[in-house]
Amino acid sequence: MAENYPFFSNQSAKVFVAGHRGLVGSAIVRKLQSLGFTNLLLRTHAELDLTLQSDVESFFAAEKPLYVILAAAKVGGIHANNTYPADFIAVNLQIQTNVIDSSYRHGVKKILFLGSSCIYPKFAPQPIPENALLSGPLEPTNEWYAVAKIAGIKMCQAYRIQYKFDAISAMPTNLYGPNDNFHPENSHVLPALIRRFHEAKVEGAKQVVVWGTGSPLREFLHVDDLADAVVFLMEEYSGLEHVNIGSGKEVSIKELAVLVKEVVGFEGELVWDSSKPDGTPRKLMDSSKLANLGWSPKISLKDGLVDTYKWYLKNIKQ
Repeated sequence: MAENYPFFSNQSAKVFVAGHRGLVGSAIVRKLQSLGFTNLLLRTHAELDLTLQSDVESFFAAEKPLYVILAAAKVGGIHANNTYPADFIAVNLQIQTNVIDSSYRHGVKKILFLGSSCIYPKFAPQPIPENALLSGPLEPTNEWYAVAKIAGIKMCQAYRIQYKFDAISAMPTNLYGPNDNFHPENSHVLPALIRRFHEAKVEGAKQVVVWGTGSPLREFLHVDDLADAVVFLMEEYSGLEHVNIGSGKEVSIKELAVLVKEVVGFEGELVWDSSKPDGTPRKLMDSSKLANLGWSPKISLKDGLVDTYKWYLKNIKQ
């Protein structure tokens, strides 16, 4: 179990970060490198297709990682989930099953599986505690993805119960930061706002129109804080239940839009189109379990937005 394998003092150990090019995986790689880990195993999708069991098995047999952080997943917004439901359930189940099972079979000391806050029921209590899992029906628009992620949590639990395998799961809130998806059609609210205000600034537009009233409350966590929490859990946590990772701070969409407008430097007007839908009124995770273990986020929303906009300017071609 975890106590026997202190993570931080094992910087030469092989650590397989699955999904190292994504928003989450890339932040975890940056964090591990900054801590002096020198033996990270990184494979692109072209080099290793995690949906192919025989390929994953061969990789683990050859490389024998000591630790695994599973941040690889097929992700997408409502439109993608509605259009490709088979992909969202099948690909994620394949990735998780192959990586978790091969980790156990090839002597991995500890694996951390990353899920998402969408695993919780549509009408979960707010803030959402870990024990709200499976207490009610899911949001129908992303249930394919959510069911796969729930299966991943349950698989980690089952391998812990049956094999005493040190498999843990963490569920992050809404994330943002470097390497986020800024696509005009299918990005999440925060990167979408950054892009829209930036484009309006460049074009010299008089106003930016945002859907809804701006009243819904949301929680955001900078991905570098998530990476810090993941490394903390690798060192400190070894338990059956998954752990929520959130900022614990709520912001209204209106406050968020005003902050993004300020960070980007858009001088025009912000207009709300209240004929458009608002979405869920409140979505906040209860991260008190993680706080009680001794972890708290370090990056304020303002600082995180400044950092993310800098990355956007440097990396996103207009």
